[in-house]
Amino acid sequence: MELTDVEVEALGTRGYFTRTSFLGEARALAARADALARVEVGSLQPAGIRRGADRTQDTRVRGDLIGWVQPEAGTPLGALRERFEALGQALSRGAYLGLGRFDLQLACYPGGGAHYARHLDAFPGQSNRRATAIWYANAGWVPEHGGVLRLHPEGEAPVDVAPGLDTLVVFLSERIEHEVLPAFHPRLALTAWFYGRDAG
Repeated sequence: MELTDVEVEALGTRGYFTRTSFLGEARALAARADALARVEVGSLQPAGIRRGADRTQDTRVRGDLIGWVQPEAGTPLGALRERFEALGQALSRGAYLGLGRFDLQLACYPGGGAHYARHLDAFPGQSNRRATAIWYANAGWVPEHGGVLRLHPEGEAPVDVAPGLDTLVVFLSERIEHEVLPAFHPRLALTAWFYGRDAG
């Protein structure tokens, strides 16, 4: 996998870029089915906010269900994980980000107006996330479903990204504030957070 010149420039100047086809339709549908199966067996838990002793749940801030994902090789989500790994290498080569390990999380917004308030993905004073990559698994998404990702690039008007199937958005974790607008239909996403090579 390689980044295009347009993607590299967008990441450097605006802090983000998007792709409308990350896996291809057949593999995207298979990964979606794999993700849905995890949701249906109840493997996700209500997301919290903050960390450590300050961690709490507050649906006024965040209303998704989440689970960390370590898929096996040869499965549809395993193929997605391999694609994320290749993306991290491409970001290091093309955008000189020096990325190392990454965590992978599945999130489901159940509908009913569930949302996530504006925030950054990086945590001051810790081994920080450097890049965030979100892949959407929502077949048949229409505007009435809501759940749009709203990015807040520095010095620019907000940018909305529709969470349609096989859409990928990549942004700099320490730079781009973002939010999930209220979702009125179940909404699935898999997020990879990439750390620097020296992160613990």
